[in-house]
Amino acid sequence: MYLKTLEKREVFIKDEDETDPRYGKRPEERSIEELLKYGTINLDKPVGPSSHEIVAWLKRLLGQRKVAHAGTLEGY
Repeated sequence: MYLKTLEKREVFIKDEDETDPRYGKRPEERSIEELLKYGTINLDKPVGPSSHEIVAWLKRLLGQRKVAHAGTLEGY
């Protein structure tokens, strides 16, 4: 029964369209300033320093006024 249902599915790929260059750019074309303003950092926080400390370090290292974290950074 599952295989019959799976066989009926169709996948549509819309590959004729392109992204309008007025609304963004390729990641490798972004400046450091744009990456810092709109980017994210994936961080594997070590056990020890608090989330608050990590945010303070990043602000200082990156020379940014605003840095935040979403969720917990606590390592286990």
